[in-house]
Amino acid sequence: MFKALLLTKTEEGSVQSSVTELDESQLPEGDVLVQVAHSTLNYKDGLAITGKAPVVRRYPMVPGIDFAGTVLESSDARYKKGDAVILNGWGVGESHWGGLAQKARVKADWLVPLPAGMTPSQAMSIGTAGYTAMLCVMALQDNGMTPDRGPVLVTGGNGGVGSIAIALLSRLGFEVHASTGRLNEAEHLKALGAKELVDRSTLNAAGKPLQKERWAAAVDSVGSHTLANVCASIQYGGVVAACGLAQGMDFPATVAPFILRGVTLAGVDSVNAPYAKRVKAWDRLVRELPQEVLASNTETIGLAAAAQTAARLLEGRVRGRVVVDVNA
Repeated sequence: MFKALLLTKTEEGSVQSSVTELDESQLPEGDVLVQVAHSTLNYKDGLAITGKAPVVRRYPMVPGIDFAGTVLESSDARYKKGDAVILNGWGVGESHWGGLAQKARVKADWLVPLPAGMTPSQAMSIGTAGYTAMLCVMALQDNGMTPDRGPVLVTGGNGGVGSIAIALLSRLGFEVHASTGRLNEAEHLKALGAKELVDRSTLNAAGKPLQKERWAAAVDSVGSHTLANVCASIQYGGVVAACGLAQGMDFPATVAPFILRGVTLAGVDSVNAPYAKRVKAWDRLVRELPQEVLASNTETIGLAAAAQTAARLLEGRVRGRVVVDVNA
């Protein structure tokens, strides 16, 4: 038996969550059985647990789109008992039972090795949000972005992706500007590496198709009007890495920034990214993200607090990353 946060759906359509005891035989099929040490709460987890969006594809469901732990059993030659592993994405926590449990059974293809020198807790202080932030940084660099090109905007600066993106970019020598609706967190964002703060209210409403060229590049986890205004404000030949939809899935923009300023909009997917790219991202994270950044940017909770914290997350009352110690 093991503990898990289980989501069920009532006949009326409401989602209910509870920490319950499950039997190992109830786990879905997979090549590898993992003893989960830590998981996290990401924006998508918040939507799943609260039922605010149809993230979950079938019920009952154990949410949690990522986890870190140790292999208990494996029928795949790539992993053996005792190996430390990480999982991000692949529909886990949506269509396949996820990481907010003490055990998980998954496909070997979905796992990557935990980098040497990184603990499961540290890995989940980074989590899918931080891993996505690194993919965004890689997308900017792959498209020729260097610090001498000019400042980089990070939207959703207080969120999981935004906070890690700020830390990564600043340590690579970029001048980072952070957009946030919580300007009272200025001290924290500047400690992460932000040089200037931008009030998100200046970006989250309809704007002109082309605006003053302010930033050489951007990392956006917000979408909707914010992404449209960011693209309209990028310098000639700049790049925007888009990875989220916290404001909305719509993109009310024109082609003007792309055909008149040569702006590149680079989509960043963390769910189905190929193995080599995942390993590269995690190897860079262990080398480029100082542990003191993780410590100052992380809140740790137990399974019992996950549902309440998920609600706070969607209300914008969570700063940085939330690690879930599933054994606490």
